[in-house]
Amino acid sequence: MTNITHDELARAVADAERAAALAGATVREMRGKDEEAEVGELLARIWGRTAENPVVPREFLRVLGKTGNYIGGAFLDGKLVGASLGVHSSPERLTLHSHIAGVLPETVGKSIGYALKLHQRAWSLERGIDVVEWTFDPLVSRNANFNIRKLGAFPLEYLENFYGAMADTINAGDLSDRLLVRWDLRDPQVAALAGGATPGPAPEGDVTVLLPDDIESLRVSDPAEAKRWRRAIRDELTGLFNDGAKVVGFERGVGYILQNASTEEKKTDED
Repeated sequence: MTNITHDELARAVADAERAAALAGATVREMRGKDEEAEVGELLARIWGRTAENPVVPREFLRVLGKTGNYIGGAFLDGKLVGASLGVHSSPERLTLHSHIAGVLPETVGKSIGYALKLHQRAWSLERGIDVVEWTFDPLVSRNANFNIRKLGAFPLEYLENFYGAMADTINAGDLSDRLLVRWDLRDPQVAALAGGATPGPAPEGDVTVLLPDDIESLRVSDPAEAKRWRRAIRDELTGLFNDGAKVVGFERGVGYILQNASTEEKKTDED
């Protein structure tokens, strides 16, 4: 098990509690069949699913809870408005895979998702887990900004059509390409951001990959153009990743900032 110090853990818990307080929310672990079912119903509402076609089946939520996986909930005025699920990876990796997280549309922008992530961070560290990974749609600029700049997580891999066809109101009709990101919970930058530090200026890189301003609206107004963006970003990012480039930052209006493998090797030699 990772040797996480008492001070590290205490700071992580305090950071999570502060984030929840600033959001005006209560964030806690969800336990038992009734609360797990409530999480399933909330996720179905967020993703536009029905009880007959849930995002996460009630039976699987029961298994997650019984086997000690992460089920977190965020409340505003006693009402469940956000939730997150994470599953343990293989034992030797000491990694949690955060499968899904979401908040009700009317609460977007209130930092509830951020409070959920910091709760998940503290929960993981309490269990000796120092890495959390998850996937997100590489075309959604606000998610890229949140994951990379606000949390300090970085993409590892481009996953083409990862889930296959998805029958929900957010993803229907589009390919489910995803970026897999890694969140090193004990990294000094991650700890500083969790403690309230303002993200610094975007680093310099060798290549930038521009994103559409609002792919979610574009999918509705011009589906064909949205699909062109999907193919273009897939081709550009997979090509760069195959050449050894790494994402080192993100900036709204600029996009992903990548460093070529040759630049990374040069920096390593200089160090």
